[in-house]
Amino acid sequence: MAGTKRIKTALISVFHKDGLDDLLKKLNAEGVKFLSTGGTQEFIESLGYECQRVEDVTSYPSILGGRVKTLHPKIFGGILARRNFEGDNAQMMEYEIPEIDLVIVDLYPFEQTVASGASDADIIEKIDIGGISLIRAGAKNFKDVVIVPSKAEYPVLLQILNTSGATTELEDRKMFAERAFGVSSHYDTAIHEWFAK
Repeated sequence: MAGTKRIKTALISVFHKDGLDDLLKKLNAEGVKFLSTGGTQEFIESLGYECQRVEDVTSYPSILGGRVKTLHPKIFGGILARRNFEGDNAQMMEYEIPEIDLVIVDLYPFEQTVASGASDADIIEKIDIGGISLIRAGAKNFKDVVIVPSKAEYPVLLQILNTSGATTELEDRKMFAERAFGVSSHYDTAIHEWFAK
């Protein structure tokens, strides 16, 4: 079917690692390759799975104290490329951009940090930039990409994987995209309200 897509490569960038184990186990069993950064990459490897470093794809280290890790054309190109556009495919080949079919994100806990009474400086550092950008990119390109925007959605993806293997239908991806924009909208609203106080 035209709307059916196979997940071959997953980019995983999460703050909370809990609940990820079962998802990683199933994805690995389905032959999905993992791509990640920092603590998430270490967590994936600690479970015995191979995981390519984002830095090895981009040829760029994590910089500015971790503020910039995934923000790179090779990562966002891999998410945003339209698989049925010849021009996009040609540029992916030209610039050696890997296809990323699944993006799993769990954002920095902004609201919890505010609620904890943390300093303004600590709160500012919990404004997620890369994660929210990954969510928006994955949701925008839902025709080709599955976006899992929070740990609350891990069981939803796991159920699809257990039922259909590493394949999704267009309606699945659109459902995740809708939830993704809900997550980003809620997150940005919380940040706006904090700034407005």
